[in-house]
Amino acid sequence: MMLPLLFIFLVLLYSSYVYSFDRSFCAKKTGVSVYKDGDMVIAAFFPLHTIVYDSVTEDPSTESLYYHQFVWECSFSHCFHFIVLAMVFAIEEINMNPHLLPNVSLGYDIYNILYNEWSTLDRCITWLSGKKYISNYNCKKEMKSIAVLSGVSWILSAQIGTLLGLYKYPQLTIGAFDQNLNNHDQFPDLYQMASKDTSLASGIVLLLNYFHWNWVGLIVSEGQKGVQIISDLRTEMDRNRMCIDFVEMIPVSEVSFLAKKQLNPTRILKSSANVIITYGDSDFLRGFLSCLRQTLVTGKVWIMNSEWNDIIHSKHFILQSFHGSLIFSHHHKEISGFKNFTQTLHPSKYPEDFYLKRFWFYFFNCSFADDDCTTVENCVPNVSLHDSPNNHFDKVMTDYAYNTYNAVYAVAHSLHEMLLHQAEVKPLRKADELMFSAWQLHPFLKDMKFTNNAGEQVNLDEKMKLNAEYDILNYWNFPEGLELKVKVGQFSPYGPLGQQLSLSEDMIEWATGITETPQSVCSKSCSPGFRKSLPEGNLACCFDCILCPENQISNMTDADQCVKCLDHQYANTDRNQCLQKSMTFLDYDDPLGIGLSCLALYFSALSALILGIFLKQQDTPIVKANNQTLSYILLITLNCCFLCSFLFIGHPNTTTCILQQTTFGVLFTVAVSTVLAKTITVVLAYKVTAPGRRIRWLLVTRAPNFIVPICTLIQIILCGIWLGKFPPFIDTDVHSEREHIIILCNKGSVTAFYCVLGYLGALALGSFTVAFLARNLPDTFNEAKFLTFSMLVFCSVWVTFLPVYHSTKGKVMVAVEVFSILASSAGLLGCIFAPKCYIILFRPQMNSIQGLRNKIHYRYKA
Repeated sequence: MMLPLLFIFLVLLYSSYVYSFDRSFCAKKTGVSVYKDGDMVIAAFFPLHTIVYDSVTEDPSTESLYYHQFVWECSFSHCFHFIVLAMVFAIEEINMNPHLLPNVSLGYDIYNILYNEWSTLDRCITWLSGKKYISNYNCKKEMKSIAVLSGVSWILSAQIGTLLGLYKYPQLTIGAFDQNLNNHDQFPDLYQMASKDTSLASGIVLLLNYFHWNWVGLIVSEGQKGVQIISDLRTEMDRNRMCIDFVEMIPVSEVSFLAKKQLNPTRILKSSANVIITYGDSDFLRGFLSCLRQTLVTGKVWIMNSEWNDIIHSKHFILQSFHGSLIFSHHHKEISGFKNFTQTLHPSKYPEDFYLKRFWFYFFNCSFADDDCTTVENCVPNVSLHDSPNNHFDKVMTDYAYNTYNAVYAVAHSLHEMLLHQAEVKPLRKADELMFSAWQLHPFLKDMKFTNNAGEQVNLDEKMKLNAEYDILNYWNFPEGLELKVKVGQFSPYGPLGQQLSLSEDMIEWATGITETPQSVCSKSCSPGFRKSLPEGNLACCFDCILCPENQISNMTDADQCVKCLDHQYANTDRNQCLQKSMTFLDYDDPLGIGLSCLALYFSALSALILGIFLKQQDTPIVKANNQTLSYILLITLNCCFLCSFLFIGHPNTTTCILQQTTFGVLFTVAVSTVLAKTITVVLAYKVTAPGRRIRWLLVTRAPNFIVPICTLIQIILCGIWLGKFPPFIDTDVHSEREHIIILCNKGSVTAFYCVLGYLGALALGSFTVAFLARNLPDTFNEAKFLTFSMLVFCSVWVTFLPVYHSTKGKVMVAVEVFSILASSAGLLGCIFAPKCYIILFRPQMNSIQGLRNKIHYRYKA
């Protein structure tokens, strides 16, 4: 019983050993290059696998601290071996095309280089000499290579270009367009396949502007390219009032993809900017990922350049941090046939490609058929690259692959033109006469321009290159391992202004933990009704919001200045809209107008009643006393004074404006001069009774009655001059009331108005003085005391009127003048005629001859 169990155990142990052998030996065995022969061969130097440190220690001298990691082990779709497939596909298309290089086959010689200078130069020397460490010698029977493809970073291309420039080999780079490689004195034989990225800053800023993001962080590679993108971004952002919270420039070693210094993730995590822009080539991105290794960054939106499209997948980083990222990937059309090519790809079709065998070995449970590691067997049947785990394989070309495809065709078209040119000069007779020096291809490559199979133009002339158009991709990696890039928009610098950027916002998946469109601002936007105030020393994006001043508005978000409403408008309560002012005046419907009108009618009726009483009692002593005619004139004048207040109420017109002040001035002059005349009459009456007086003729001739017309004539002359020179007119007051335009009468001349008012005041003061001096004169019906008091009230009203009148505006000013007219008129009426009416109505016995005799007799006895 023990023997069968022991046998089974040994079999399992052996199987485990064999499988371990496969994994430890065949899976790690790597050839120098992938070579396929042809009449002409295109060489390529690509980083098909790299070195990843397995420790935080950065000392690469200790072998145990790092290991070789094949990039296709992580994700075949994003490994640089995908570039090889594009190259192979292009060469096979050309070989099957009867119109391009007929009777000439192309082959390839692809070398893997690590991310260090030693590996790069080692592979180049091996390719040039045929054996390692033998420089300036060619151990190959013949050199069929006519051009070299390099990439993916500018550092790798520069290292290769420095060496190959000695041999004048045409070098076509597939990485992003870089000004470092555009130095024709240093790299005269180098051609860049990628489009220019000069419009990328504009596209990024348009994206920021679309989502109203104005507060961002910036992480770029150190060097000319990083400085240039910072300059471009700052220029565009300043133009759009955007700001940068922080800038991190990561220096990348020229002999390793690892950064020289570690990026501190705390700066990113603590930054108030929720949007971070990263820019750099593959070297920078690998270094950046190494700095963020095992760091989970949540709540941030990453905006990345196209290089991320090829590098973002890696199982050694917490890529959930980049879920929801937006990638600006170069836009290009799909190459027809490439998808079918990748679906039918199998290691048996390309036995020279040992990298492809390893992919099948790792992902499709294959085994190696022999110790030589040349054949895989026992694989999952009927599988393709698209069936790889997690569906990592992209079904369209990445940027690097697309540039590789175009580079192969550029070489083929140049070779085709060169062969045609040679055939015209000297017809070829033998195939071996195809041999020529690679430098002879330069004149044809330099001006090469063609349209590829996708219908897009390819131009190798740096001056004629177009700016790139971009697809905006949204990276989905939640749940972990989903790793999808979904196109959510497009940016074209050649689109009409305002239509260069198009986005499908509803398709965007934001960063983990964010369910709505995130905000990234230093200060919250100032709503309409407020303006931005920038404290000294602050960036333009960090501001305070201040409410607009009175009668000023801002009707847009983040307004820099408030706008003053027009004179006929006023600002609403929220200060975000100017409303039309309504017309207003002291109207009869206004409570103030109603009150004043009622007072005017009441006093007018009262004065008319008193006049009626006086007319009825005209033969009585109290009516006849102190000049009966002047009393009638004064009552009629006061009645007119009350009624003239209606000239100030209601909608002003030309007639009322002319009559208002002149009628008021003339009527009150008549009233005051009448009081003066009555006062002088009292004085004269007393003086006449004194013995020896010679002024009796003044009283007999009724001279005091001439005071009224003379004083009135002077006022009429003043008013005539006023109306002749500066007549009043209809005017509007737009400032006194916030919501109304007041229609009123403009006096025409303030000086004329005060001249009329001053004359009236002087007349009133004179009347008061005379009445005051005569207040104690003995007489049965002496009006002097009442005249004195009436003028005191009159003067008090108008002295109070002046400061109040000047402190009010609009229709209140008009109401103050009307009230003063009514109050002063009522004062005269009440003080002069109320005592007389009292005697007439309630003490009639005193208003008779007998009553007067009894009063005199009583005084005599006393």
